[in-house]
Amino acid sequence: MRLTLLAALLATPLAAQDAANGRMLYDEFCATCHGVNARGDGPMAPSLLLQPPDLSTLMDRNQGVLPIIRIITRIDGRDPLVSHGSPMPIYGDFFAGTDVATKAETGQPIMTSKPILDLLEWLKSVQRERP
Repeated sequence: MRLTLLAALLATPLAAQDAANGRMLYDEFCATCHGVNARGDGPMAPSLLLQPPDLSTLMDRNQGVLPIIRIITRIDGRDPLVSHGSPMPIYGDFFAGTDVATKAETGQPIMTSKPILDLLEWLKSVQRERP
């Protein structure tokens, strides 16, 4: 069983990521809390118990490596985060669809959906060093 699953994962081509689609998804679902430029300054931020992080410095805060596993699992709900006294909105069901594989920062494959990969690609494009 494990070998069959591993073979399927390895045979699954890595999906092409679309940063433009990721930006549209981000604007619709994430910018309210994380801000238009992903800096944690969205209009809902002041009312949240835990302030949204600056998503544009994820690599800088992680020794130059984008924390792919953490990003994917926070969005899809496998790693829930509490803010404002309740979990961060989990968009896993909304972003459900065709499962695709991508490489985690460890080099291992991780399964997610195409929309989450698009969000990941957009987040990669906005990374900067902390001021």
